Amino acid sequence: MQKKALLCALLAPLVMGIGASCQKRKDGAGDGVHGQAGGPAKIVPNSPPQSAEEQKAPLAKIDDVTITLGEFEERINRQSPYIRARYTSLAQKKEFLDSLVRFEILAREAYKHGLDKDPEVVRTMKQVMIQKLMRDEFDAKVTADSVKDADIQAYYQANLADYVKPEEVRASAIILRNKAQADRVLLEAKGDAGKTNKGFRDLVTKYTSDEETKLRGGDLRYFDLSNKELPASVVKASFALVNTGDVSVVVDAGTGQFYILKQTGRRKSMTKSFDEAKPLIRNKLFREQRMQAQKDFVEKLRAQAKIEVNEANLAKVRIDTSQAVDDGRRDLQPSPAVPGGQNPPPPALGGSGGEQPIP
Repeated sequence: MQKKALLCALLAPLVMGIGASCQKRKDGAGDGVHGQAGGPAKIVPNSPPQSAEEQKAPLAKIDDVTITLGEFEERINRQSPYIRARYTSLAQKKEFLDSLVRFEILAREAYKHGLDKDPEVVRTMKQVMIQKLMRDEFDAKVTADSVKDADIQAYYQANLADYVKPEEVRASAIILRNKAQADRVLLEAKGDAGKTNKGFRDLVTKYTSDEETKLRGGDLRYFDLSNKELPASVVKASFALVNTGDVSVVVDAGTGQFYILKQTGRRKSMTKSFDEAKPLIRNKLFREQRMQAQKDFVEKLRAQAKIEVNEANLAKVRIDTSQAVDDGRRDLQPSPAVPGGQNPPPPALGGSGGEQPIP
């Protein structure tokens, strides 16, 4: 029980600290003094640059572990601007340093308890390492800027219908085979019975002779003026209905059928030029190329590894579906004093949408 409590106490700051140190911010708001751990120092606004020797200056020593000025700055400058603003005075800096010392003391005690070999700790470390591996492999190699203009142009042309759309109208129809009956039903459709969409659908159910559209409540769905599936007179009459809810006169389809139409929607025409669509297409292709690159990378590693699967034993695995399993992680919440207390990214392959989580 004591070992589990220590694991919960340590794992939160350990994961948060490592996750924060690995995490890169797109907007640069959380960047540290270093571009990378041990890298050249960035100049903090309104402060003179520090030398490499100053970066190595010790701030605290816990047995054989030394916390340097450079490490302190890196850790605190990786926090959000809101958090950083709380640690500007000497007393507040001491508070943050104390949290780093606390981190090292807990880590040392965890090693004594053998928690570095605990399956949960090992799994968490693997997740963090995988996140960093995938970022190191793909953040610089596959970027939105690496998508070729020719590929964007080809995609635009192949999917032109998504960017250039004519005006469309949506209508519901009562379809009858007798003109005299259609004239009688029209009176109901234009009266109180047909005022609401539900009322019109009830008239469709009661009178229409077309079984296919009856199942949809008479809905003809959206169509444009070039539609060839509907009679031309029906298309023309539908577009002549100005407002949603308008009901047409009886329309002779020329096929022995007579339509009573109700307009239920209208879409304006849309034309998005290549230059307007280019940023969206670039981002879409970037995501697809990144996911494909990650898939190829993993498949290459799988091909190089010796993998054996025992399906007989796999079939014996029992899954508890009665309720969500509480594995103790509810207690692993970082305290405000722990450095790197921001939530780490979820354990996905590379941090972009579509990847599978690591178990």
